[in-house]
Amino acid sequence: MPIDLDKAVGSELPAIPFKWTRDDIILYNLGVGAGDPADDPAELKYAYEGDLVAVPAFGTIPPFAMMMSLGSVDGIEIDLARVLHGDQELTVHGSIPTSGTVTQSGRVVDVFDKGRGVLVVLEVVSVLEETGEALFTNRSGVYVRGEGGFGGESGPPANNAAPDRVPDAEVETATLPQQALLYRMSSGDKNRLHADPAFAALAGFERPILHGLCTYGVVLKGVTETVLGGDPSLVGSYQARFTGHVFPGETLVTRIWDDDDRFLVETDVKERGRTVLANAVVRLRS
Repeated sequence: MPIDLDKAVGSELPAIPFKWTRDDIILYNLGVGAGDPADDPAELKYAYEGDLVAVPAFGTIPPFAMMMSLGSVDGIEIDLARVLHGDQELTVHGSIPTSGTVTQSGRVVDVFDKGRGVLVVLEVVSVLEETGEALFTNRSGVYVRGEGGFGGESGPPANNAAPDRVPDAEVETATLPQQALLYRMSSGDKNRLHADPAFAALAGFERPILHGLCTYGVVLKGVTETVLGGDPSLVGSYQARFTGHVFPGETLVTRIWDDDDRFLVETDVKERGRTVLANAVVRLRS
């Protein structure tokens, strides 16, 4: 088996620092749909350096290169073409500066047997160089097709399911036809699946699909503007499971339930009625 559990669990990822500027924040924000309409102050705070703030999902960007190094980790020999992003949990420990540098450490937390594949759970902690304190913690579930069936633990069940009642709020967000092309430049994720029609066809899609983490960011921005008064500093953590793909240009319909000190979230594609983000929860910063 290409994955050796004894070696893999606890293995460290290569430590890759990350540096960003105001322009990087703006480009990321635009990549997840900010700036429309362009003269709206609520949008300009994401797209203009005057009173610039980051969509909190920017915290998924610093560890991306470390996640992509998974295939070089001791005990894991996999074909990255067989990898899918299963779920993502981001904790934001403090205010996100508009420029900064983080040092990072990461490891393989667990490997779960999902039958037809395995779920590799990675954790990366990003420490702000200026303060020496953790700024982001990311836990990513990476699904590897074809590596399961070895009799290992299947992992915890999905939680944070949407309640069986009318949502407290709902927001529609139209993605751009060129959204994936924009996001790949703002995130560094240049997987051909999101740009090359021929490559997408080989993967079984009629055209290139939107990055899962782009959908993740678009939804969090919508939640922030809809139920948090447009204040991204209130976001403490955000967890979601990717359950379907989005084609650039489609409209996301996000339903939000107020559940005491958290908001439960579920997102569908309006045009196809397909749930693409589920078991999602946004918690406020304590």
